[in-house]
Amino acid sequence: MAKLLVKINKRHVGSTWDDYKRQHMSKEERAELDLRVSLIISLIEERKKANLTQKQLEKLTGVRQPTIAKIENGSMNPSVEVVMKLLAAMGKTLKIASL
Repeated sequence: MAKLLVKINKRHVGSTWDDYKRQHMSKEERAELDLRVSLIISLIEERKKANLTQKQLEKLTGVRQPTIAKIENGSMNPSVEVVMKLLAAMGKTLKIASL
């Protein structure tokens, strides 16, 4: 897990990202964030496994490359419809599973 560190006078002061989440987010917010990050990582991994660029995925799905980039960098929350389009182009689908 990534560490969140603050550099003060050439010394790192801070805690891990997990510590930060525990201190500043509710259990529900942490769970939602973890699911969102997991989805983003999975989308990126599957696109790369399929040897597709974002531009190629745009041509296959009609979802604009800048939108794909925003989804992948976490600055945009995609609709289920968009996620399904992206996954279908990579031969994948969405599955509901236990946490």
